[in-house]
Amino acid sequence: MRILVTGGAGFIGSAVTRLLVLERGATVLVVDKLTYAGDRRSIRDCEGRHGFRFLEADICDLERMRATMAEFRPDAVMHLAAESHVDRSITGAADFIQTNINGTFAMLEAARAYHAGLDAAGQAGFRFHHISTDEVFGSLGPEGAFSETTAYDPRSPYSASKAASDHLVRAWHETYGLPVLVTNCSNNYGPYHFPEKLIPLIILNALEGKPLPVYGDGSNIRDWLHVEDHARALALVVERGRVGETYCIGGRAERRNLQVVETICDLLDQRRPGAAPRRGLIRFVADRPGHDRRYAIDCGKIEQELGWRQQQSFESGIAATIDWYLANEWWWRPLREGKYAGERLGLLPQAAGQGAG
Repeated sequence: MRILVTGGAGFIGSAVTRLLVLERGATVLVVDKLTYAGDRRSIRDCEGRHGFRFLEADICDLERMRATMAEFRPDAVMHLAAESHVDRSITGAADFIQTNINGTFAMLEAARAYHAGLDAAGQAGFRFHHISTDEVFGSLGPEGAFSETTAYDPRSPYSASKAASDHLVRAWHETYGLPVLVTNCSNNYGPYHFPEKLIPLIILNALEGKPLPVYGDGSNIRDWLHVEDHARALALVVERGRVGETYCIGGRAERRNLQVVETICDLLDQRRPGAAPRRGLIRFVADRPGHDRRYAIDCGKIEQELGWRQQQSFESGIAATIDWYLANEWWWRPLREGKYAGERLGLLPQAAGQGAG
């Protein structure tokens, strides 16, 4: 397949790109603006491979996206480019509106024009795959799980902008007949994860003996999905998913945030023993405004229809992730020193403390 991947130098996008190029032998064009969270080093193993190309460009540039699709002639577009950090959206929502809503609109319009110019076979085979998040569904109580039929209830500028983009994608399918697929995933973790997010931040702070910030009392629950399991699911959806359908992708690995932090501490103590157990570095800090209490995903549909299963348990995945960070300082050290050193993001003026999400 010829696949155009937007945001292919980001965390999830780079995992998708590596899978498609290195394992599936696909012809891939990555389109990425290379914002703070995009890093071409994350796809360096794809550079020079037959069929791999990279274009530094803004997905909001509609005319360029039209020209890019017309020139590359993809069989599918996998749209992952997005602003994705809740904390950053709290104090800087404009970038999220621009990229997640206006950028998705531009990609849909470019894809609609391209699709209209294909012959009948090309139109039948083309797919526009929009990758979204479980955060569009809001916050769960102590029971139940999100599914493809859960009503939307976004609580942050980030999740609201992603919800809007999901609605646009479905509208372009219903109104214009664009053959779309939508996926909503739970929290990802794994290699090449920008260090502002919870798991990489805790790993790197713990390595350096710095405080380990935990929001509130640490009882917020997330369903953790290894990024490479997610990438395999996305490839299955674009290859075999039913047009117009939504697929929820989860890790079946619910953990309280405090549990995640304590697990990282214990595994690092085993691998790099310090003067004292790293749990002593945990600090409870002011909670994030509007912090969703619990996420969980029922991924039965993708399991039953497409045969997808997680290959990593949380225990195996978090251990492999820690080992990757220990072995790949070349990747994360420049980010810690040049882009993000661990400072608290997303604080409103009256809030105080340090933390990450």
